[in-house]
Amino acid sequence: MSRDSSSTPWPVDLPLDWGALQRLAPIEADRVEGPTNSQSTLRLFGQPETSVRVTLYRDHHAWCPYCQKVWLWLEERQVPYRIRKVTMFCYGEKESWYRQRVPSGMLPALEIDGQLVTESDHILEALEANFGPLGPGMNDPAVLPLRRLERLIFRSWCQWLCEPSRSIEQESRRRDGYRRAAKDMETALQQTQGPFFLDGFSTADLVFVPYLERMAASLLYYKAYALRQEHPAIDRWFQALEQRATYLGTQSDSHTHAHDLPPQMGGCYPSGTTEQQAIARRIDQGPWPVQLPDPETSAAAPDDAAAVALARVLRHRSVLLERHPANSGFDQALRAALTRLIQGSACVPPPGCAVRLRDLRDHISVPRDMPLHSARLLRQALEDTARLDPLSPDEQPPAIPQHHRRDQDPRPFLTTSR
Repeated sequence: MSRDSSSTPWPVDLPLDWGALQRLAPIEADRVEGPTNSQSTLRLFGQPETSVRVTLYRDHHAWCPYCQKVWLWLEERQVPYRIRKVTMFCYGEKESWYRQRVPSGMLPALEIDGQLVTESDHILEALEANFGPLGPGMNDPAVLPLRRLERLIFRSWCQWLCEPSRSIEQESRRRDGYRRAAKDMETALQQTQGPFFLDGFSTADLVFVPYLERMAASLLYYKAYALRQEHPAIDRWFQALEQRATYLGTQSDSHTHAHDLPPQMGGCYPSGTTEQQAIARRIDQGPWPVQLPDPETSAAAPDDAAAVALARVLRHRSVLLERHPANSGFDQALRAALTRLIQGSACVPPPGCAVRLRDLRDHISVPRDMPLHSARLLRQALEDTARLDPLSPDEQPPAIPQHHRRDQDPRPFLTTSR
């Protein structure tokens, strides 16, 4: 609503009320039969529920790399399955019922016909034995050397990212070691005419997906190393993945990975260069994309990306509002940001709300909360609205923890359907 020029002075626009925002939100996609998504608890692929033989135990945050590997396999092979979600220790206390089922607490776990299997590679082997492989299987002679290559590039990444360098020379050697391993991956990819390792997407690609995605995100944030720009064959591989709805449904983004990795990896060490600090700041505070060409994704933003973000916030707005005092102004500030998101209107939030809006900006998790492009648009709307704060437009929230992510404890949100 815009003010009349003769009326009492008001902001250029006033935020929509919750009812109006709700009317603008779309009906969420079918989680059972629709596209791959992190909110599902059952996937059927057109088959009857009686056909379900598999239960996947994965993390609430849809972040665990080993869970992603199994999750993506099930989606690609369209094996009907149930999902039971468990808290990773990094984010909160692991559920006692899961400890009773899996004493080690490790994720993922899988039940096939009531038989429990743990460790992602063993799980994939068990799935192959029951439902057939995804292209050449885990122990196929064409796949085994590629699995070894994945471990090689993983080790070189860990050495560069997770161990502090004592000199510029040591940092350079570690960078060169990673670059050589990435070039070996490029060489393997170039053995075929297509973008994948073998003829079409297969298990050979699947085993690379989780950690290559995390490498691209973390090295950009902590080392200013644009993996996809530095290695064209790897970029072509990612572009092919990003044409698959299955992958897009499991894909995370640089902000989520950059902040969820340190406690899982025992620390991530930035290079500290001016370029690295600038890129990290852009990943955290926008605007997005952080560079051109886009280092995170080749996929275009869907037409409904903003509406999807709106629907996800509305589903959990009661929990979000309960985290702030009733007189804090956050209710109006959040509506201002959502109005910006869905209509493009600039709505001034109540004074002092910038830090609260930015705290929400920092806690959007992809794909747990919403897809990558929806998260970008929501973060940008929150940031744009925070900058209009008449009292503290530049105030930033406390730094995201490095040793845990208990600030992302899922329990408050579990009473509302995800």
